[in-house]
Amino acid sequence: MAISPDVIALVVSASHGNPFAVLGPHGEPERDGRSAVRAFRPEAERMQLVSSDSSVLKDMVRRHEDGFFEAELDDTTAPTYRLRLFRGERSWEIEDPYRFGPSLGDLDRHLLGEGRHWRAYDAMGAHICTMDGVAGVRFAVWAPNARRVSVVGDFNGWDGRVHPMRLHPGLGIWELFVPGAAEGDSYKYEILGPQGNLLPLKADPYAFAAEYRPATASKVARIDRHEWRDAAWLEQRAARMDRSAPISIYEVHLGSWKRGEESHFLTYRELAEQLVPYVKEMGFTHLEVMPVHEHPFDGSWGYQPTGLYAPTARHGSPADFQAFVDACHQAGIGLIIDWVPGHFPNDAHGLYEFDGTHLYEHADPRQGYHPDWNTAIYNFGRQEVANFLTANALHWIRNFHIDGLRVDAVASMLYLDYSRKQGEWVPNRFGGRENLEAIDFLRAMNELVYSKDEGAAGGAVTIAEESTAWPGVSRPTYVGGLGFGYKWNMGWMHDTLQYMQRDPIHRRFHHNDLTFGLLYAFSENFILPLSHDEVVHGKGSLLARMPGDAWQKFANLRAYFGFMWTHPGKKLLFMGGEFAQGREWNHDASLDWHLLDIDWHQGVQSAVRDLNRLYRDTPALHELDCEGNGFRWIKGNSADESILAFARFGKAPDQAGGTAVVVCNFTPTVRQDYRVGLPEGGVWREVLNTDAAAYGGSGVGNPGGTAAESKEWDGQPFSAVFTVPPLGTMVLVREA
Repeated sequence: MAISPDVIALVVSASHGNPFAVLGPHGEPERDGRSAVRAFRPEAERMQLVSSDSSVLKDMVRRHEDGFFEAELDDTTAPTYRLRLFRGERSWEIEDPYRFGPSLGDLDRHLLGEGRHWRAYDAMGAHICTMDGVAGVRFAVWAPNARRVSVVGDFNGWDGRVHPMRLHPGLGIWELFVPGAAEGDSYKYEILGPQGNLLPLKADPYAFAAEYRPATASKVARIDRHEWRDAAWLEQRAARMDRSAPISIYEVHLGSWKRGEESHFLTYRELAEQLVPYVKEMGFTHLEVMPVHEHPFDGSWGYQPTGLYAPTARHGSPADFQAFVDACHQAGIGLIIDWVPGHFPNDAHGLYEFDGTHLYEHADPRQGYHPDWNTAIYNFGRQEVANFLTANALHWIRNFHIDGLRVDAVASMLYLDYSRKQGEWVPNRFGGRENLEAIDFLRAMNELVYSKDEGAAGGAVTIAEESTAWPGVSRPTYVGGLGFGYKWNMGWMHDTLQYMQRDPIHRRFHHNDLTFGLLYAFSENFILPLSHDEVVHGKGSLLARMPGDAWQKFANLRAYFGFMWTHPGKKLLFMGGEFAQGREWNHDASLDWHLLDIDWHQGVQSAVRDLNRLYRDTPALHELDCEGNGFRWIKGNSADESILAFARFGKAPDQAGGTAVVVCNFTPTVRQDYRVGLPEGGVWREVLNTDAAAYGGSGVGNPGGTAAESKEWDGQPFSAVFTVPPLGTMVLVREA
């Protein structure tokens, strides 16, 4: 029975949902044991079947003027063949994608169907491979409600009629092996929606690379070529990320840390040459980069990603990014990336209404639309979506050796009524405001990151940017926590910045802004963040928010940094803060590096460098950052003097650097002969003073050692008299 003209018409119009039922080789027992090979190539005027040695097997009959061809063969099984195409005087040979079997294996299909394929990126997306000795690329995409999906790209003239894909019923996954497609090819998916409507071309959700903006196509890329040289780092990573380790993080927006000639973006390899040595020289232990996921709009800073699996092309290829990570590790620096699993933009080429339905996002805008950012919210309760996100977290850790994921906007994920008025949100099944599906997703994701079986090489951490009092964010899931390793202490940041902005004469009325944080400082594994969010949207720079004249502004900032680096909790500082950038951060321009020609800015930079060194080298300042027995108030109630004094302890308080005392003066008044209680006897030496002349301060301090007296003071068994510098923080360590 000849193939129906109606079926041919469906293929020619790219409306047939099962191209393998028509195209390629087909046994035709009703034709007296004969078979047929069918092909559709709209660019061909004639077509032949040829053997592997290019000898002609059969001239194909043109069944439709748009390029549908058929060859009837005498055998029930078609031989291995190629297609020879003719147009005018030109001829060329191609492999027929419809003679190849499925590229998804049984295990992949099973795990994807369960929503538990933790290496989904190995099955989905675009992968360079060889099938039956033929080189090409296998493509796979999830679009369960589509009538037809085609892969289009450089390899087929972006014609959706040429490469319609095979559907795996029950999974909603479409896949196709495209012979001849190669590394570097740009591609997208052309999708016929459930109503028969043609959707805007969609980028690949699992793509490893994308075109340079404003172009939006995905690119075929390999991520397995880099020869890693960071084995030594990976072996010690768990210890370097531990709660007892010194963790001081330099947060960077790669596009504006420094610009190259003619204001171009630095490449990942240029950043490896320039940024990595700077971070090391400044003494930071870790580098955190704002979202490196591919994103269409520079002004989103990467927080509205469309390519969650792809490092942005603004700075180079995936291999270039791997080289950057490797450079960090070889310099002894951990790399953390911001990760955005909470929402995504509604750009036409992205995930929004991916197959013509609300596939990745909730359909109900009360659940699927984020009013703050005009973005879509993932449907965390859908197993395929949760699998997509969880595999993505593991992708960055395994394939790019990332040491930590700072999870953005966790609070917006936890609460169904986040930024919504009454009636604008849907309660959970118990009538509450908690997003139970998001909670389950976060817990499962964290368990996998920390698991021995799935966490790549071990030691990677997750960090929550969570701004509420949700309990147990950084506690294990087996005790009811969310399972994060660390949590940003947003309350500390808000309270202390609010305090520092006040004129010193008024600070005594707001002393609790500095002390309140200690009431909950050990309820979580905290990181103290002075992040990019504090130097944008009209807030000004950290320096600009300090009160007083120029001298006082710099002194206040140095004193504040001294308080932060000695306060319990790991540290995070956004770029530019370390040298007191004067203006608000601008993502379209380089930092004002020329300010380092000015002594005061050099002084702040030197102070931060020395604070990092002191923090790293002094066990008392980091070993018990997250434990209550690592802190003791000495002067917590000296509001009228605006002075704080406290002791920090390491795991071995009697050893060198195991005990430290910190005194902060937040007024411009020098305190002469000021007695401070001490937890131990012996000689105490001032190891850092933010008012030092080398930092641009007045040089008031305590040179040499000061012997403790057996005189009880401030509730301590010993005490000594010191000169407390104006608007300064001094750190004292007992000599061994």
